[in-house]
Amino acid sequence: MRFDHSITVQAPPERVWQVFSDVERWPEWTPTVESVERLDEGRIHVGARTRIRQPKLPVAIWEVTEVVEGEYFEWVSRAPGIKTTGGHRVVSTPEGTVATATIIQEGPLGWLFGKLYAGLTKRYIATETEKLKQVSERA
Repeated sequence: MRFDHSITVQAPPERVWQVFSDVERWPEWTPTVESVERLDEGRIHVGARTRIRQPKLPVAIWEVTEVVEGEYFEWVSRAPGIKTTGGHRVVSTPEGTVATATIIQEGPLGWLFGKLYAGLTKRYIATETEKLKQVSERA
């Protein structure tokens, strides 16, 4: 299953990227993340791992699989029978900076998890992009 949510932010793409890619600070601005523990140091990079606690969801370890600095990062979390991919994209447009959050659930149990948690997943990524907009526009 795939879930996407995009929002237009009235802030430069560099600012939106700075907030979106600084995963350690997510608990400061979005209620959908209780805690973040980086399992390595420095900026996000391919191979970087992060433990995230979210309300109503199991604790997950996410590993970065792709980074295009200033534009996009993707990470993957695995559990028995489920592979979850999270995408975080920032695109400059004439109307403003478009930020998109994506969740893709795959695997033998991915469709079931996706169906069971569809409402929660949609609410979480909508909340995250809306809060990202608020924080990015404040600076």
